[in-house]
Amino acid sequence: MATKWKSSLLIITCTILFTFGLTGLILLTSHGTFYAHKDYFHTSEFLHGDLDEFARNLGTYELNNISLTEAKEAITITEEEIYEHRYRYGDLPEQTDSITQQYEERIRQALDRDDEEAADAYYAERDAKIEDITLNFESDAYVEAKIIKEKEANVEKYYVQKENGRNTFENESDTFQYYFTDSDSGEAYTNLPEENASLEMISDKNMIFVTDFTITPDYMVNYEATGSDAMMDVLYQSDKTLDGKIGISKSLPASNPLMQEYEDYKWEQILFWSVVAISVIALLVSILILKKAKKSRAEVSRWRSHYNKLPIDVRVLLFGLAWLFTFIAMLILSGNFHLIFVYSVANILPLVILMVALVVGVTLTVIQAVFLFDAFKDWGNLVKEWQESLLYRILKILKRVWKKMMDSLKEAFLDQATGIQVMLVFGAIFVLGLAVFLTVIHPIFIIFYILLLGVVGIPLCMTIIRKVGYFNRIVENTNELAAGNLSQDLKVTGKSVFATLASNINLLRQGVKVSQNEQAKSERLKTELITNVSHDLRTPLTSIITYTELLKKQQDTSEEHAAYLEIIDRKSKRLKVLIDDLFEVSKMASGNIELKKEQVDLVQLLQQALAEYDDLIQESSLQFRVINDAPPVHAVIDGQKFWRVFDNLIGNILKYSLANSRVYINLASKDNEAIITFKNVSKYELNDNSEELFERFKRGDVSRNTEGSGLGLAIAQSIVDLHDGSLDIETDGDLFKVTIRLRLLKKER
Repeated sequence: MATKWKSSLLIITCTILFTFGLTGLILLTSHGTFYAHKDYFHTSEFLHGDLDEFARNLGTYELNNISLTEAKEAITITEEEIYEHRYRYGDLPEQTDSITQQYEERIRQALDRDDEEAADAYYAERDAKIEDITLNFESDAYVEAKIIKEKEANVEKYYVQKENGRNTFENESDTFQYYFTDSDSGEAYTNLPEENASLEMISDKNMIFVTDFTITPDYMVNYEATGSDAMMDVLYQSDKTLDGKIGISKSLPASNPLMQEYEDYKWEQILFWSVVAISVIALLVSILILKKAKKSRAEVSRWRSHYNKLPIDVRVLLFGLAWLFTFIAMLILSGNFHLIFVYSVANILPLVILMVALVVGVTLTVIQAVFLFDAFKDWGNLVKEWQESLLYRILKILKRVWKKMMDSLKEAFLDQATGIQVMLVFGAIFVLGLAVFLTVIHPIFIIFYILLLGVVGIPLCMTIIRKVGYFNRIVENTNELAAGNLSQDLKVTGKSVFATLASNINLLRQGVKVSQNEQAKSERLKTELITNVSHDLRTPLTSIITYTELLKKQQDTSEEHAAYLEIIDRKSKRLKVLIDDLFEVSKMASGNIELKKEQVDLVQLLQQALAEYDDLIQESSLQFRVINDAPPVHAVIDGQKFWRVFDNLIGNILKYSLANSRVYINLASKDNEAIITFKNVSKYELNDNSEELFERFKRGDVSRNTEGSGLGLAIAQSIVDLHDGSLDIETDGDLFKVTIRLRLLKKER
């Protein structure tokens, strides 16, 4: 416990010594130049204060022997002064108009009172001034006489007012002794008591202070008196200069104020440098104690853990406040240092309080500076502490607020016209509010406010009410739309953003209706797809299972046995084709298929496809009519995949065409595009909706008695789409038409 108490006492002692030393250094920087002179008479306070004031009074009251009459006679006028006087208030028309306006109201008021005499007086006064100004512009001599008269009046005022300071000069004459000689006339001016006074009598031998001095015209004018400018012009003409000396006699009594200042300065000088010396020693001792007092430093370091719990920005703020408090205390102490020379409790007590405050401030500042320096050395930890600081959190919040505000502003101007309209509304509201404030300033603004309210306020209010009503209708209609009520469209009025919104909601309602119809259609097609796939897969499987069971029961290999095997083989192959087609169309729909494109003659490819079905065509009762362009029609395609398109279409024609009907196949090129058409008459009744024929497992044979898979057109369309072409189906009654469009090579025509 005793060790801890000693450490604390050592810390306090070290702090007091350090503060005292720091205070001495501050006093040295602030007052050192003042107390570094030989004596008081060599300080700037004396040289530029008492001495300079005496020299100016000496020149004004003693060395300036120009009389009032001589000063008036020495007055001269320059052309610049004439010009300045003439155009001081503008040119002749401007000055004339100004005077006329000045008297116009006075004359009118006099006439309103039927005061003819006053009106005539104003007329005469106005005309006299206009005549005076006119003469200013007509005659230089007239202007010169007026300026001389003004200057003479100013000189007279100067000579009257300068006598007010003569008593001060006469009192100073008892303190200073001087001897000056006019460099031109040789006339001497002195206040030495001896009759044979000379310049040598003012020397260091009998003077406590001596300085050479030159009196110029600047020192011969009292600038505080009226007319000093005019007097300066007179003195500069004479160019009178006097050289000499000014001194302070050693026999000057101690009761003289200057001698008291002299003696006080000597005592303050000794005391000041003693304080500075002691403070430097105290500073060095405090540093030495702090360096050797390891336990005391360890005691201070214990505070670090508690201090570091504060956020880094709070610590910096506390350090700044402690530094500011210390700095202000130092400034106050430095400014009141002179109180130490006055021995009284009333003067010493404030210095003691300042010293205590300074000790506290220095202690807090130095300790925090050490802690913060260590914290700032660890850069990685400093970044982490900064991210946990209050300022960082506040900045993040402000950043988010600013971002939201800017985003809101950007959103407000997404529709520039709407944003501008909103800003104009805000501006109108601001103007109306400002107008209310103006009515408080002066009742006359009530009239303008009523007009502004009628022209701007009421129409603006009605417009806002109308827009709010329209907006409420949009909200109500949107709620109905959300609830599933698609019956009634919004009325679109005007070209405002609300009208655009209403129009878009109407479009959205139509889109929802179309989507619902498409969804219903999709559900229906999905049901049909499941039914068709189930039927198409079940039929061959049923045959295979049935005939397999029969084969199991048969004991011989008769013709019936062979027939069963043929049926099983045919149904298995059909099932395989169906599954292969299903995989093929799935791959094409997902885009997971690679095309091997090359230049292919479409005419030749079509002929090959027809040749494959030549036997079936001959066996059928259909009559094929194939028309194509004579020259080759080249396109960059995957020949194998595109052959599948022709194969599927020709196969469908053979399956679903009406017996004894004609089939038309036409291949032509136009505008760098191949157009291939397949036309036949269906033996089954066709729906008006030809788009459904592209659906998977959709067949023209509704009873599904034919061998088709229902994937032929879907596969064909997918292949054409992969080649950036188009495949369209048209139905007209039982007429079935497929049109394929495909881009050709650029050389083709």
